[in-house]
Amino acid sequence: MRDATRWAQLRRENQRWLEPWEATRPPDSEDTRGGYRGMTRDLIRQAREGRALPFVVTYDELMVGQVTVSGITWGSARWASIGYWIDQAHAGRGIIPVAVALACDHCLFTMKLHRIEIAIRPENEASLRVVQKLGFTEYGRAPRYLHINGDWRDHILFAVTVEDVPDGLLARLAAQASDT
Repeated sequence: MRDATRWAQLRRENQRWLEPWEATRPPDSEDTRGGYRGMTRDLIRQAREGRALPFVVTYDELMVGQVTVSGITWGSARWASIGYWIDQAHAGRGIIPVAVALACDHCLFTMKLHRIEIAIRPENEASLRVVQKLGFTEYGRAPRYLHINGDWRDHILFAVTVEDVPDGLLARLAAQASDT
């Protein structure tokens, strides 16, 4: 809860930057949880139930974004989905690829999940670069996948499995950086 003021500031400052990519509630939605407190309470509840992992992304000890692992499924599936956003002033610095790699490595190697998926709008070039850098595999397209910015939007689906990255995504990212 202590991040509420900074989160609200980031969301206000980045409204135009994030609006084309952020999930919205359909008009007929009965879900009334809004704002930081409602989101935080819901994520904490899901985390306690083993269904989500909310992470604050920091840079120089300042909150600059968020990574959320959601839809954690156990049993024979052992997979989850990941989403993220970053302050526009900090975009393009490699912060989100590192944050996503850290979250995925935690899920794959500490939690022993098998698969992590990411759904990205085809027009979101910045997010497409993140999955390219990390080496996620494109496996399909999902028409009208999420309600975003007032309408149901198509997404490209990507995944990585533990077999794809035996040394982890962070190690893969570091190896790519040393090759350039």
